[in-house]
Amino acid sequence: MRKVTLRNEKPATKSTLRVAAYCRVSTTSDEQFGSLEMQKHAYHKMIEQSGGWENAGVFGDVGTGRNLKKRPEFRRLMMLCRRGTIDLIVTKSVSRFGRNTLDTLQTLQELRLLNIDVWFEIENIHLLSESRRFPLEMFAAFAQAESESRSENIRWGLLRAFQNPDSKTSHFLCYGYEHDCNGHLVINEGEAEIVRKIFRWRADGMSLRKISGTLESRSVPSPTGKPKWSAETLSKLLRNEKYIGQVRLQKTFVEDFFSGKQVRNRGEREQWLVTEHHEPIVEMETWVLVNGDSSLLRIATLVPD
Repeated sequence: MRKVTLRNEKPATKSTLRVAAYCRVSTTSDEQFGSLEMQKHAYHKMIEQSGGWENAGVFGDVGTGRNLKKRPEFRRLMMLCRRGTIDLIVTKSVSRFGRNTLDTLQTLQELRLLNIDVWFEIENIHLLSESRRFPLEMFAAFAQAESESRSENIRWGLLRAFQNPDSKTSHFLCYGYEHDCNGHLVINEGEAEIVRKIFRWRADGMSLRKISGTLESRSVPSPTGKPKWSAETLSKLLRNEKYIGQVRLQKTFVEDFFSGKQVRNRGEREQWLVTEHHEPIVEMETWVLVNGDSSLLRIATLVPD
């Protein structure tokens, strides 16, 4: 039987191996997109230039590696594996394959049962090599630990930013404001006038539905450019304390490392309220009339000493 070798690590089980490759980058920046395309191009070239290999596809995702369900290209790869059209998957490292140890090991176990090999280039480990099974599980655990550590560092950095009233986080844009040359919030008068009208209409008892219809009849597009303002958009705008010159930080937080899901902060974590942060668009009395005194009091109790 014809042998197929690469760096003396690839097991030869067939005269022609149907080989797929998987790569992933963690962000959507232009540089990362470029990196993904370069990785995919390199894998196409590697597979097509390797004797005895048939290109079964190169798959690439952009985003977190915590949860396999959030990677559509990986799910497509696994679907083809279950259909029996792939013999070998090549990937850069265990960390690129996945950073949730449980999900990763469950997926690898499924691939073992399907008799599909996975070659992790950096670790130089093959899934179907029984002698390397323990090291592979160890690398998967290390990959998760590294990801958790990185996540904790990001959280620490955000907390530091929350405590700095001049950070970029506190100057995050919302409808009615724009950035000056220093990246600080300043009023956009055209949008600010719409904000004032929305607050005034609501204070006069107008329903969100009627406000939406009024804005649409006057051809005022929503903050995202849509012709119709949704009730949710209007509700969020009316509750936003930035319109009275204040900034509340850490309104949401990541509840669980594995899911990466953001949830509304209802007091589970610290919050910071920065008063007199920028020029207000709406008077405090109008904001309180629309939202009620208790809303401001709840915020105030969360402000650290």
